[in-house]
Amino acid sequence: MPLVSVVMPVYNSVTTLGAAVRSVLTQTHSEVELLVTDDQSSDGSMDLLMDFARQDERVLPKRAPERGGAGRARNLAIERARGDYVAFLDSDDMWLPEKTERQIAFAQAGSAPLTFTSYFKMDADYEGDSTDFVPNGRIIRAREHVDYRAMLVRDHIGALTAMYDRNVLGTRLMPEMRKRQDYALWLSIMRDGADARGLTEPLAVYRAHQAESLSSNKLSLVPYNWDLYRQHEGLSVPRATRALAGAVWQSLRNSRI
Repeated sequence: MPLVSVVMPVYNSVTTLGAAVRSVLTQTHSEVELLVTDDQSSDGSMDLLMDFARQDERVLPKRAPERGGAGRARNLAIERARGDYVAFLDSDDMWLPEKTERQIAFAQAGSAPLTFTSYFKMDADYEGDSTDFVPNGRIIRAREHVDYRAMLVRDHIGALTAMYDRNVLGTRLMPEMRKRQDYALWLSIMRDGADARGLTEPLAVYRAHQAESLSSNKLSLVPYNWDLYRQHEGLSVPRATRALAGAVWQSLRNSRI
């Protein structure tokens, strides 16, 4: 049975962290290691993680030596990974119980080193666990196949559903950017020749925060996307403009689901 290394950055997430961790520990595919990097939380998140670690040896928390942001926290976790696959989950989202099992089978059947799935959205005040979640109509649909060109137009991969094969791709770290590190990682993998395959079944749940308004969050990502296209991907101004328009359209569209 392949081992899945689950990467989780944490910063002051004590109110949602428990549900996120339990959603990993209750996977029907039990061969997982949960690699958590606490980015110098001050709200008791690390204490909660240590409680989980005492109860389940698969939970492997470690405090970052200094505040470095989500990208660096993820990389510190990835560097500890021992698994055949590396998967990602933030501390306020959840996986449904069969997510890992179904995604591994999907990846192996299609010989796909980078996979992702559809996912549900839930309200910010949801207080249940993944085992309590009742499927709703708020679904972000995964595209069945995505190549580098398609990803430049839009980020089709929900980070909470992404999983890559270390045996094929090696250990891949995220560029240390303030935001959009996950998007940059998918692009770097695809730029090297690997396409991504999407499983259309929704297998994760994304928490849509109240603060995530069109003005305060979605449009604030514009400069980060622009830097990604121009500095990291080396796109011309016309190509970067087209990619940016696609990214903004996708963000606005998904926020209405």
